[in-house]
Amino acid sequence: MIKYISKIAVLLIIIVFTACEDTFLSPDPTGVITSSNFFSNDTELEAAILNMYDGIQGVNSTSTSDNHGIMYEFYITEMRSDNTETKSSEGEDAQFESFTVEATNGRVSDYYDSYYNIIYRANLVLENLDVASEEAVGAFEGEAKFVRAYAYFNLVRLFGDVPLVQSVISPADAETAYTRVATSAIYDVIESDLQTAIANLDNTYKGRASKAAAQALLAKVYLTQGENYSEAQSLCENVMSSGFSLETNFKDVFFNELNDEIIFAVEYLGDLTDDSQNFSAEWLNAVGRTSGVNYVTANARQALDAMGGDRTMYSYRQDVKQYEKYQVVKYIPNGDSNLGIDATSSDPQKAGNDWIILRYADVLLMHVEAIMAGAAETSSSSAINSFMQVRNRAGITDNVTTITKEDLLNERRVELAFENHRLFDLIRFGMAEQVLSAFSNETGGSFSATDLLLPIPQREINLSNGLLTQNPGY
Repeated sequence: MIKYISKIAVLLIIIVFTACEDTFLSPDPTGVITSSNFFSNDTELEAAILNMYDGIQGVNSTSTSDNHGIMYEFYITEMRSDNTETKSSEGEDAQFESFTVEATNGRVSDYYDSYYNIIYRANLVLENLDVASEEAVGAFEGEAKFVRAYAYFNLVRLFGDVPLVQSVISPADAETAYTRVATSAIYDVIESDLQTAIANLDNTYKGRASKAAAQALLAKVYLTQGENYSEAQSLCENVMSSGFSLETNFKDVFFNELNDEIIFAVEYLGDLTDDSQNFSAEWLNAVGRTSGVNYVTANARQALDAMGGDRTMYSYRQDVKQYEKYQVVKYIPNGDSNLGIDATSSDPQKAGNDWIILRYADVLLMHVEAIMAGAAETSSSSAINSFMQVRNRAGITDNVTTITKEDLLNERRVELAFENHRLFDLIRFGMAEQVLSAFSNETGGSFSATDLLLPIPQREINLSNGLLTQNPGY
C-alpha cells in the first residue's frame, strides 16, 4: 500500500487520468497535468470516477509491478474453497488449494495492493467533490462511496482487521496506513458509504455503481455480520422490484453481457490490451500464460451433477487435452461450438468476458437467507418463491415446502459456482471449518481455522517498521 500513499504525498506529483464518453473502457488520454489544477469541473472529476472502475478492472499483464485488480480474486476465493484447484499442484498457486498460503505469496500481495489502490482512487474523488456541479455532486459521491465500500468489504472479509484510510494521506501518515482497525469499525464505514450511495444513485448503469448495486451489496454486508436481517430482506425486495429478472437461458447470463440479470459487472473488451482480461485464459489448459488454474474439483463436479440441473453443462466441461481434468465453462474466452458459445476475442489472453460481481439470482437467494434470519430452516412462502425462481430456471421444478440452511447453501453453490462466492458463503453460513476440514482431509491439504483469513502481505509488514501486525497462523 505504501506506493499508493507516496503517490498522493507530494502535491506536485504528475497525475495521468483517462476519460471516455460513458464507460471506462478504451479510455483516451486527456493529458498530463499537476494534481493542484487537474480537478476543475465535472468532466475532469468524472475521469477520476472512471479511473476507480479501471482499478477494479486491473491490468492485463503478468508483470509483478502491475495491479491486477479483480483478475486475481479467484485465486484467493474459489481456490481456497472446495470448488477449484490447480492442474498439477505446483508452484505458488498450489498454496491456495492446499491451505498453505505464505505471507510472501505474490497473488495475495497483488490483491491487497490493488484494493487499497482502488480505495485511494475513491478517496481522491471524494476529496475533490467541491469542483462538481450541483447536478453531478451527489452521484459522484455515491459512486465513490460505493466503490470504497465494495473494496473494503472484500478486504475485511479476506484479511480481517485492516488499515482504515478514508482520505488521501501522505507518507507522514504512516500510523493510519499501517494500523489495523477493528473489523466492526470497517463495517461501520462500509454501511455508511453504501447508505450514501443508495440515497444518491439511480439504476442508470450496470458497469458502474447504481442504487440497486448498493442495495444488494448492503444486504450482503448485513447478512455477513449476521444482523439486520429485516433490513437485508427489505433491501433485497427493493432490488427485486427494480426491473431486474432472471435470464431464461442460464448460458446467456455470462455470454449476453449486461443482460437483465446483471446488477453490477466489471466490463472488459476483447483484443484490447488495456481493456481485456487474461484470467479466463489461465483456466484453460495450454492457452494462458500460466494455464491450468481454477480447475474444477471432483467435489464441485459431484455437487453440480446432483443439483445443477440445466446449469451443469454451462458450469464445467471436460478438458479437451487432459480428459481426467475439468475446466470452468463460465467466462470461457475461446468459445465452445458444442455449447453454442462464441469466442469473446481472437486472442484468449485478451478476452472480453465481463466479470459479474452482483446478479439477480444472488439477490433472490439472499432474500431467502434474510427471511431465514439465521434459523435452521424456513417455510415462508415468500422465501420459497424466491428459491424456486432460481431452481425453475435450472429446470428443477420439484416443489418444496421447507428450505433448510443446507438446501440454501447447496443452491448457492451450484447457481453461483466459480463466481468467487463459495468461500464467503461457507464462512457466512458458519460451515467453513466443517466443510473445508473434510475437503482438506480428502485432498491432502492442511486446513486449519486460521486459514479462513489470508496473511497480511509480508512486504507491507516490513514497510511498516513494526506498526502492521500479522494474522494468527502466519
